[in-house]
Amino acid sequence: MPKTMVNTDVIKAAVQLACRAPSLHNSQPWRWAADHAVVDLFLDPNSILYSTDRLGREALISCGAVLDHFRVAMAAAGWTANVDRFPDPNNLDHLASIDFSPMTFPTDTYRRRADAILRRRTDRLPFAAPPNWESFEPALRSIIDDSVAYLDVLSDDARPQLAEASKFTESLRLYDLFYQAELDWWAGWFPTAKGIPRSSLVSDTESERVDVGRAFPVSAHTERRPSIHKDYSKVLVLSTQEDSRNDALACGEVLSTVLLECTMAGMATCPLTHMTELAASRNIIGNLIEREAFPQVLIRVGVAPVFEDLPAATPRRPLTEVLELRD
Repeated sequence: MPKTMVNTDVIKAAVQLACRAPSLHNSQPWRWAADHAVVDLFLDPNSILYSTDRLGREALISCGAVLDHFRVAMAAAGWTANVDRFPDPNNLDHLASIDFSPMTFPTDTYRRRADAILRRRTDRLPFAAPPNWESFEPALRSIIDDSVAYLDVLSDDARPQLAEASKFTESLRLYDLFYQAELDWWAGWFPTAKGIPRSSLVSDTESERVDVGRAFPVSAHTERRPSIHKDYSKVLVLSTQEDSRNDALACGEVLSTVLLECTMAGMATCPLTHMTELAASRNIIGNLIEREAFPQVLIRVGVAPVFEDLPAATPRRPLTEVLELRD
């Protein structure tokens, strides 16, 4: 049976929107190939940060997020994306092959979710507490499939231990010269289409008010959000039953879902992976969630001041660098 044909401009627009997905240090470890009927997603081994992400697990999580973003973008355009994951056993970097079916009626929710891709930012500043969390948490849980990934919300009582785990992780990395050099390289020293711009980093005094976060090189910002004296975010943990490549990719898809749902609800988010990069701190997180699972990524969720300007979007590689159009 012939596959459904989709206009190339629709595919290009969806890939460009999908590439707004978060990735480790904005490394964007993906590449795409497409024709009118099939889009293929590949891991880009040249974009893996081997000092930070030794096994490439976080790169796979990033690719899972971009895959779900792509599905959201295509849904907003009126297409259901049918995803075949790891379709080629001889090429494990071939992460997904996607074909399409026309939707009868794209709903406003699909378009709102796609709009959330453009509004989402990784926000490293302190948050106010998320309002109406008691109502939002069950709604969020209802769209997460436990057979794909677990969602746990750490209690406020666990916060001191979580903060200690964050500091412990940084202390273990303090004299890892390759890690520190890699971090410096990606943290805004050079203006490129990859990496974290200096404007997205925090100053020394700002970072003191966020007890759970990766220690990046500090910026020269003046004090922002002075009214929020400490971070009141909720901390979510996404974990999986196993720790395979498929689990990492699937967890990235769930990460995308959580980030976009929080954005649509007017909340700010910040994914965190530094505490799952090392076995010692990953075990601490595992003990905090009190289940037999592999923690993959944490997410701070809270609220930024209403009248604060939306920060500039972080750069992304041009479409011509990440998408190959096949004849």
